[in-house]
Amino acid sequence: MAASELIQDNDDCPVPLEVTFEAPEDGGGGGGGRPCKRGAERSRLLRCLPNALRRQRDYVTIAVPHERANQLPAEWWKTGVAFVYAVLNLLFTTVIITFVHERVPDKSVSPPLPDKFFDYVDRVPWAFNVTEVNGLVLVGLWFVQWIFLKHKSIIGRRCFFLIGTLYMYRCVTMYITTLPVPGKHMVCAPKLYNDSTGKIWRILRLISGGGLSLTGSHLMCGDFLYSGHTVMLTLSYLFITEYSPRRFWWYRWLCWLLSATGVVCILIGHEHYSVDVVIGYFVTTRVFWWYHTMANTHALRRAPNNLLSRTWWNPIFNFLERNVQSVVPVTFSWPIALPNGCTQRYSMMGGGREE
Repeated sequence: MAASELIQDNDDCPVPLEVTFEAPEDGGGGGGGRPCKRGAERSRLLRCLPNALRRQRDYVTIAVPHERANQLPAEWWKTGVAFVYAVLNLLFTTVIITFVHERVPDKSVSPPLPDKFFDYVDRVPWAFNVTEVNGLVLVGLWFVQWIFLKHKSIIGRRCFFLIGTLYMYRCVTMYITTLPVPGKHMVCAPKLYNDSTGKIWRILRLISGGGLSLTGSHLMCGDFLYSGHTVMLTLSYLFITEYSPRRFWWYRWLCWLLSATGVVCILIGHEHYSVDVVIGYFVTTRVFWWYHTMANTHALRRAPNNLLSRTWWNPIFNFLERNVQSVVPVTFSWPIALPNGCTQRYSMMGGGREE
């Protein structure tokens, strides 16, 4: 495009110009006034040309993507609902244990059932203490790890929902089938029958001591099928493994050793039948894997042939996971605000999920 055409479109230069630059001739008298005329035209051209170029240039539109919606919203209120669900089921468990205790047959009338593990391994009195200590350590490790996870609200409500569901299942199995004590060494508190006040005090005592033998709060019998200690040992290990970086293999192996040792010590202490431990492990692992398969595979949620969606808790799952649109990464952050320098240094040490 010629300079005259550009200037013709410019409002500041309505008169078209045709400018020809020529070298000045030697000699001073022959040109007359032409050098001045050429200088005026040149200055006018230089003044109008930038404006004309700006008007004629082609604009390239660069689409700036809108900020992507948050695929991992915290939604702490849903975590609170899951927490209440877990607490209610734990409280309901203590009530069921109190009622089941009244139905446990006397040791002199119904001796312990045959158990293959008990046939080959004699009872070790202190073994069950190892189980409870390992369980407390695992729960403590998981709690500290959860505090430092970035997406702790999503992971927390998953943990609370699974705890509540597993203990609700346990209430059902305890209530419908009452097994005799697995060993004559077990000391069961006397039955209260129609003493409602005494039962309430037993429930409160069981809650205050966390249902542990170490605290002396668990003196009731009948909560055998299935093992609650197996549930907590297994579930703590599964969450620790699922939400820890793979490079922390030593940490995972340590937690596996604590969990496996605790489960075996339940049997060595003759505190549960072998079937209690097997069913507790089976139910805990399957429910954990089913839930996380649906949570991490988003195509399954609306697939018509997804048989996992036929579980009774699928509506609760949809409520908890509806807005979680991606796999939760394993990233860590400080639970409280820190100075920028410290936060920057810590972020360099944070780990992500390695798929």
